Amino acid sequence: MAFDYDKYIRPGKLPHIWCPGCGHGIVMKGLIRAIDTCGLKKENTAIVSGIGCASRLPGYMDCCTLHTAHGRAAAFATGVKMAKPEMDVILVGGDGDGTAIGGNHFIHACRRNINMTYIILNNNIYGMTGGQFSPCTPTGAKASTTPYGNPDPGFDIAKLAIGAGASFVARGTAFHANQIDKLIAEAIQHKGFSVVEILDDCPTTYGRRNKFKSVIEMMNRLKEIAVPVKAAEKMSPEQLVGKVLTGVLHKEEKPEYTEEYAKVIQRSQAAK
Repeated sequence: MAFDYDKYIRPGKLPHIWCPGCGHGIVMKGLIRAIDTCGLKKENTAIVSGIGCASRLPGYMDCCTLHTAHGRAAAFATGVKMAKPEMDVILVGGDGDGTAIGGNHFIHACRRNINMTYIILNNNIYGMTGGQFSPCTPTGAKASTTPYGNPDPGFDIAKLAIGAGASFVARGTAFHANQIDKLIAEAIQHKGFSVVEILDDCPTTYGRRNKFKSVIEMMNRLKEIAVPVKAAEKMSPEQLVGKVLTGVLHKEEKPEYTEEYAKVIQRSQAAK
């Protein structure tokens, strides 16, 4: 029996605005399956985003949704979680929104280890707002603001999240659609700040400028560079050059922020 996505889609919002060949719809379906697997209640689930192609995703979801300012999704989501710790809070955004304009909010959400899940759709560029290069645009790649090639080294979002203190970090790709819901479900079920990076090339503002012949070619690239963590353990450093690890990259148990903050409140009341 086919999965019923309709019960999680806000009536009258489809068709979506994403370009043909964009993998954001694949990720949205994975998120819906993960929400269903985890048994989250729509009225108790807040999906928060900033601005950009990926950040349009919550608008299609029949949950509590919050479309915020550019780069400020983590700050707004933190406010939701602090006010209502019992809510399941999920953030969705792109690499530019999350690691450039919102980079400072991102690293401090990781540091606090507040119990939320951040899904970052990494499409290597600012897709919606003009095709500018982002912190994840590959060195040498072209964008509207780097027409002769990007001179900057790129962020490794997973390593950035781990270094900043996130207690769960995973990575998948839009090609590996059947893995996405499993990674997101595990992230949701983890107690602490969880980051799931999904590699999801933009076929329009990135693919066309960088001479990809088709979406199929871009998807095949994701297939070729992705290496599961367990498989990587058996490979040499030379074999891993140009590859990207996928799966659960980091998981640890550590104090969760809203619980620790509640203890501070209790101590302050006891001191009166």
